Amino acid sequence: MLNREDRERRALEKHESRDVRLQQYVDRKLSRKGLRPRYAAYLVVSTWLIAIVVFGIVQRLADPDTFPNIWLAWWWAIQTVTTVGYGDNPPEQPAGKVVASILMIGGLAFLAVVTATITSSFVARRQDKSRARGDDPVMQQLTRLGEQVESLEAELRQARSAQPLAGDADVSPQ
Repeated sequence: MLNREDRERRALEKHESRDVRLQQYVDRKLSRKGLRPRYAAYLVVSTWLIAIVVFGIVQRLADPDTFPNIWLAWWWAIQTVTTVGYGDNPPEQPAGKVVASILMIGGLAFLAVVTATITSSFVARRQDKSRARGDDPVMQQLTRLGEQVESLEAELRQARSAQPLAGDADVSPQ
């Protein structure tokens, strides 16, 4: 019979291996296809919906006088997340204002991160296509610079291998 420490160790190893497999699966999917615009849209919409539901519930619990039912709290969360903010039912309790602040800052930060991620994905896909076609300006410039370096190296080797002139033998640093 296994003792408690062995059971805990095996459970931890099983959990870690599951995490590793999940991370490898996600890495394979993203590296193979990248973040497609449709999947990015699904990610944004689902995250916003979860935020609306969760923060609406938390706001209802934190400020029940201002939000007597969950529908008003969800309406407030939708206004806040979309940055519309009609102002028809702002939180009045300090706890409600804290929840509102977290949702506003988190919503703006999340929007910035998602926008940057989507933009980065589009730029990376465009660069990959440009490289595949061979018309990436950065790669073209690198190729030209490489050719110039090779040319300079060839001239330097040629200059080093050339015989010194008759007058050059007498000139030496003193």
